[in-house]
Amino acid sequence: MNESNMHLINKIFNNETIRTIWNKDEEKYFISVVDIVSIISESKDGRKYWNKLKQRLKTEGNETVTNCHQLKLKAQDGKYRATDVTDIEGMFRIIESIPSKNAEPIKQWLAHLGKERIDETFSPSIALQRAINLYRVKGYDEEWIAKRIKSLQERKKLTDVWKENGIESNIEYAILTNEIYKEWSGMTAKEYKQYKGLRKENLRDNMDNIELILTDLSEEATKRLAVKQKPNGLKENIKVAKMGGHAAKVARDDIEKNLGESVVTKSNKLKYNYIDEKEVKEIS
Repeated sequence: MNESNMHLINKIFNNETIRTIWNKDEEKYFISVVDIVSIISESKDGRKYWNKLKQRLKTEGNETVTNCHQLKLKAQDGKYRATDVTDIEGMFRIIESIPSKNAEPIKQWLAHLGKERIDETFSPSIALQRAINLYRVKGYDEEWIAKRIKSLQERKKLTDVWKENGIESNIEYAILTNEIYKEWSGMTAKEYKQYKGLRKENLRDNMDNIELILTDLSEEATKRLAVKQKPNGLKENIKVAKMGGHAAKVARDDIEKNLGESVVTKSNKLKYNYIDEKEVKEIS
């Protein structure tokens, strides 16, 4: 399996986390076997239970085990360990080998998981509507949601132009994005997130309307300049990225001059407030 084309998603079943990988190449889910087995068997040590079951299935000549792959997944202790994964079809076969009252509910959950992605393949608007509904549930207003969805479309157009101009790796995309951010906000994307008190959360999801508009302006200007000037390679594209970011900086400076306050704020949309490990120790 090409791990660069995989995306880890934590799916929830009855408050239990099931580590799940979406394989873009094969367009299917691969699921952590030990996570499912732990839920169905109600074993205190799901990994040990799965190892014994796996050995029995091998002895019986069951092909299900040979169809399992190993990927490094993050465990509860934060460390990455080689973990058996299989697709939904293989998971159904493993479930059949475990006598448990929990089998039927997990089967229905897996069936829904597969159907959900298949439906999205035939009708991408389903995924889009799901994203819109999730933003609504989190409390975002309709105006902000419209801007955010539009920014996703425009971002894709920018990366397509970069690709045409010789940008290939994700690191290069990140470098160019940081150059744009630094030029108009004075911070890299990582520094901007830290400024807002974010960790894993998406930066743009935590921008207010003006911040989002300035970000869109900087990237739109960069895109148009890149189309016009046709820079080639990272070095030339960095120059254009800075020009695009500068256009947004001019707009920001003018807005702030008239407002009398900064439009780049520390606030984040959902008011995240993390407690550092040091603080936890002091409290305890």
